[in-house]
Amino acid sequence: MLESNSMITLVVLMAILALATAIIYVKYPTQELKDRVNSWWYILGFFSLGIMLNSTLAMFFFAFLSFLALKEYFTLIPSRLTDRRVMFYAYLAIPIQYYFAGISWYGMFIIWIPVYLFLLLPFRQVLIGETKGFLENTARVQWGLMMFVFGLSHLAYMLTLEPIDGVGGKELVLYLVLLTAFNDVLQYLWGKSFGKHKIIPKVSPNKTVEGFVGAFFTISILAVLFSYLTPFNWYEALGAGMLISVAGFVGDVVISMIKRDIGVKDSGNLIPGHGGVLDRVDSLVYTAPLFFHYVHYLYY
Repeated sequence: MLESNSMITLVVLMAILALATAIIYVKYPTQELKDRVNSWWYILGFFSLGIMLNSTLAMFFFAFLSFLALKEYFTLIPSRLTDRRVMFYAYLAIPIQYYFAGISWYGMFIIWIPVYLFLLLPFRQVLIGETKGFLENTARVQWGLMMFVFGLSHLAYMLTLEPIDGVGGKELVLYLVLLTAFNDVLQYLWGKSFGKHKIIPKVSPNKTVEGFVGAFFTISILAVLFSYLTPFNWYEALGAGMLISVAGFVGDVVISMIKRDIGVKDSGNLIPGHGGVLDRVDSLVYTAPLFFHYVHYLYY
């Protein structure tokens, strides 16, 4: 179970979301905003359940999240029947990666996908014998594994970290996801309120310099305020906040670039008002591994 500080944080988040829900339904009752706020209730509920489960069930929870994200990605990218044989091996990599996370085997967790799968998948493509599109398909599958399995699996491994000063992995995951979500929202709010200068107009026209800078400083402050969920001192928390804000932005625009390359606005419609799974984990695929290694370098 979560520590009392984490439970209080979740209760506060639910109270904030309840207030936002009331305001939207009373003052701004558009269907899009209703869908968005209702989806946030589902997201918060599922995430809270995921981190409160015991370690084994939590591994299945986050592995299923990786599966949904990878499946959505594979449905978006161009593929042939022969390519799907290689994709099958990508799906098989998910339970193995999360098994290594669950038993805290750091050595294999770190190299299973970037080394073993990276070398295995091209050879499997060779055995199929289809030379046309070899490089493109291999690269697409490897990139999907790195983002949606390797990247997201750091959330699961973080849950298994030994407690430090009474703070365990579940608190660290809550801290990371909380700041990553706030970073997305604050970039939007700062950009809507003060945004005048586009930061990457060809990739994400709504992203502005003002939105990025405003979120960067706000998240840095929030990282220090929420540092009771971590073993950090104030300057370590400040560094974590800066890292999460920048990494979250990069993850967001990288996934946006993929969608623009494919020619879609949203990756799916699984989450009403938010698009697909990729639209919700885009920032986490960057913040999760970078924050994990930041913590691991400082304390493990």
